[in-house]
Amino acid sequence: MPAVGLVLALAACSSGVQDTGEKGGAPAKLDLKTSTPAAAKGLDKVTWNLPYEPQTLDPIRSFNYAENTALSNMCESLLRLTPDFEIKPGLAEKAENPNPTTWVYTLRDDVTFWNGDKLTAEDVEASLRRHLDPALGTWWGDYFHTVKSVEATGPLQVTVRLKQPDVLFNQAMATAAGAVVQKEFLDKAGKRLGTPSRGVMCTGPFAFKSWKSGDSLTLVRHEAYWDEELKAKSNSLDLRFIADETTAVNALRSGEVDGQFFYLPPAGLGQLKKSKTGSVTLGRSLTFWALLGSAESGPYADPKVRRALSLALDRAAISKVVFQDTAAPQRALTGSDYWGYARDTYEEAHDKLPPETPDQAEAQRLLGEAGKPDRPIVIGVQGSSAVHEQTANLLKATGESLGLPVEIKVIPVEQYGNLYSDPKARKGVDAFLSTWYGNVPDPLDVYTVFLKGGRTNFNDYRAVDADIKQARAESDPAARAKLVTGIQDKVTRDVTWMPLNNLPVILYMNDRVTGAVPSFPYLYYPWAAGLGAK
Repeated sequence: MPAVGLVLALAACSSGVQDTGEKGGAPAKLDLKTSTPAAAKGLDKVTWNLPYEPQTLDPIRSFNYAENTALSNMCESLLRLTPDFEIKPGLAEKAENPNPTTWVYTLRDDVTFWNGDKLTAEDVEASLRRHLDPALGTWWGDYFHTVKSVEATGPLQVTVRLKQPDVLFNQAMATAAGAVVQKEFLDKAGKRLGTPSRGVMCTGPFAFKSWKSGDSLTLVRHEAYWDEELKAKSNSLDLRFIADETTAVNALRSGEVDGQFFYLPPAGLGQLKKSKTGSVTLGRSLTFWALLGSAESGPYADPKVRRALSLALDRAAISKVVFQDTAAPQRALTGSDYWGYARDTYEEAHDKLPPETPDQAEAQRLLGEAGKPDRPIVIGVQGSSAVHEQTANLLKATGESLGLPVEIKVIPVEQYGNLYSDPKARKGVDAFLSTWYGNVPDPLDVYTVFLKGGRTNFNDYRAVDADIKQARAESDPAARAKLVTGIQDKVTRDVTWMPLNNLPVILYMNDRVTGAVPSFPYLYYPWAAGLGAK
């Protein structure tokens, strides 16, 4: 399968980059969902697979697929990101902004932790303050660097004061950044918080019961859960850790496992689509596939070279062959699911960006202006990944059709994560392939990665730093949209990161179950509460 796919990808690329006007073939129109049919009744147990075993269940260090898939059913946040990408009240029934640098959260009075204790402002204060402690190493620091203080200002009131206005802070309270763990439990657990031996103490529809390292995590229904509409239908949720794709696909097809979310299409996706015992649902998503620029010198540091490669690339071929018709070509890093406000402004700006279809003539013109490169462009790819390999080979063929040499550097899977955090790991790598996602429906959440000195501003891009800071301080949605579309235009035309494809959520469920949330908010919303029997 991978070998055949690779040949097809290169063939599609060849036709796409020639001046014939032919493309690799438009991908099938995607019908993306935000819900699945409601369950008729609950089950005693639902078995689900995670793509790997979580490193921790500590909310401040849980910023990845497996961790958030588990936590979203257990630890609730002040606000709630719904399956339709709306931000609504969560543990806080009200969020007020009396001045640009103050947020006041009024908590619900009917919420209890799994042990029966009532939710208090002190629990929220303790949970949010953990993000301000450098020793704890939060992974949500981008949302807390403007926070000056967090205080319980009443039994059910918490006040957050900011150093400067920041529109992303309150939105982040609908993600795991705003998750609440009981203060008493935090104090007693210490460094063992979120470990197999200790777990967590939260308020969600499922409660932590046990964690067997290397095997599974078991959650049970919280009988006293406050939200009647989201009470768990089934008695327990068993989360398995089958990391090998082939084994996972076989477990799904056999019925050993009831369902799984995939953030990249597995090699066995075709088998799942044809399964007679289950079905695949594609969900709306904030996730995208991109080539992240990291070159500060050499050919790929030149925006004209980056733009030329981007213009010549046949994204439809990537969608059709690499992603097996489960992804759409993308002209900007943020697609329509990010447009949570001022949609007309974003749509108009998006339509003016360079199209997804190849333009070989313009690519050749730009390269002529840039001059002949003095060395190959080095693209980093993750080892043992057909998606990485096939996309990289498509990029290589595209570059070489322009006279732009491209070298592929395969990096072992266990070392690939170092590219995101260690400049030494990026040495000699001009760009690398990655999935990426913002956390809330605001394009600014993605473009904030290009802040000067930011930990993910890999090539030290500085053209939009002042604009990002101004946009984060702008509370008026219309004015903010104008600022953000300006940022988007600069980033897209400079191809700082090269957008390739939007990646829908891929959900497989066997015919025994239904009711899971198939859209991106499953990472922060109790997606399993509605799981039950058809």
